[in-house]
Amino acid sequence: MSRSAHPAGPRHADVLPEGHHPAPPADLNTLDRKVWAQTVTRGDDGVVAVAGIPVTRLAEEFGTPAYILDEDDFRARARAWRTAFGPDADVFYAGKAFLSRAVVRWLDEEGLNLDVCSGGELATALSAGMPAERIAFHGNNKSVEEIRRAVEAGVGRIVLDSFQEIVRVAHTAQSLGKRQKVQIRITVGVEAHTHEFIATAHEDQKFGIPLAGGQAAEAVRRALQLDGLELIGIHSHIGSQIFDMSGFEVAAHRVVGLLKDIRDEHGVELPEIDLGGGLGIAYTSADDPREPHEIAKALTEIVTRECEAARLRTPRISVEPGRAIVGPTAFTLYEVGTVKPLDGLRTYVSVDGGMSDNIRTALYDAEYSVALVSRASDAEPMLARVVGKHCESGDIVVRDAFLPADLAPGDLVAVPATGAYCRSMASNYNHVLRPPVVAVRNGAARVIVRRETEEDLLRLDVG
Repeated sequence: MSRSAHPAGPRHADVLPEGHHPAPPADLNTLDRKVWAQTVTRGDDGVVAVAGIPVTRLAEEFGTPAYILDEDDFRARARAWRTAFGPDADVFYAGKAFLSRAVVRWLDEEGLNLDVCSGGELATALSAGMPAERIAFHGNNKSVEEIRRAVEAGVGRIVLDSFQEIVRVAHTAQSLGKRQKVQIRITVGVEAHTHEFIATAHEDQKFGIPLAGGQAAEAVRRALQLDGLELIGIHSHIGSQIFDMSGFEVAAHRVVGLLKDIRDEHGVELPEIDLGGGLGIAYTSADDPREPHEIAKALTEIVTRECEAARLRTPRISVEPGRAIVGPTAFTLYEVGTVKPLDGLRTYVSVDGGMSDNIRTALYDAEYSVALVSRASDAEPMLARVVGKHCESGDIVVRDAFLPADLAPGDLVAVPATGAYCRSMASNYNHVLRPPVVAVRNGAARVIVRRETEEDLLRLDVG
């Protein structure tokens, strides 16, 4: 499998053959800058710190497991995307990666827009003060109530995902005396090199309206005829954890082809094109993601070239990075509970979290890095599998990693690049409580999403 692809495959709890895993790093105490947030460092005492705060102190104050989020890193990445695309394009942060009211305020202050895909995400955005006109509302099956709330709030765009939704949004907008700006999400037949469950642009999947067979063109006809809708553009999203830009090139060619057909049939040049998100980050040292300025340059050149060839005005481009902003900004801090060597195989290291705080390894077979962070060690490297505390053989956090052979219960380990999807997809499996999100900045730490309590858990159980 190419290392530029998203790690995938139904391996679950298999034992890999000897020699399959990479060689151990030269120094287990070294932190690879590609996978850790900007302010993470290892001090002279061997303890890792973030924003100047030792992880030992964070564990003592906030407990483990905990998501530790570097606010300055988040803001810097948001600014980098905003700067890379400039004032003539729009950057929408994909809230599904991780959303909280603090994050919404950071986005607002850094000048980014926000993409939401549920009533709950919309409520979070509005409650934190994000201007509604800077919100895009996604989703393949928005309820009538969700649509009504979005239209009433005045969201900047609703992305239409089906023929039924075209009618629902139009009817809702008309009943409220409004004309709602919309885009139509199309599937362009481009399957990015990614895991089957997160590839979203081939026809055999639930998102969007297929370009093939004239369905997208028919959706455009219907949207243009309805008084409650103002069709402003076409939306395309080809997958997730993508490093290769060739998929975007093919997608842009097909989207621009649809724009040309719309002009020729209706005499209308739609002013916007949204190319979605899905740009990859480094989870391990082998990953090599592109920088925002490289992505912006490539996408702008692709769209401009295609539009010039079709003799169209170049539309305003939108992109939707989520993981690419928040993913690298956080790590999950765990305490080691048990260390179980299996002769000739590997050592199982059990931590006080697991698939309830990071389902991605079990769900996507995602790969992560891990490091001992409460001290330095000169011990020999041991092949380890970091697992959780849940009653499930697939409860794996890091499938294959090298950790010091003197690792012991009570040590703290951290898994970097867990800012995206880990808290968003967290669960109460085995009635385990979901961890807090702790934001750190300039030597100070504060909880932005508190740890669940047993009272929270029992409050919902009305039986």
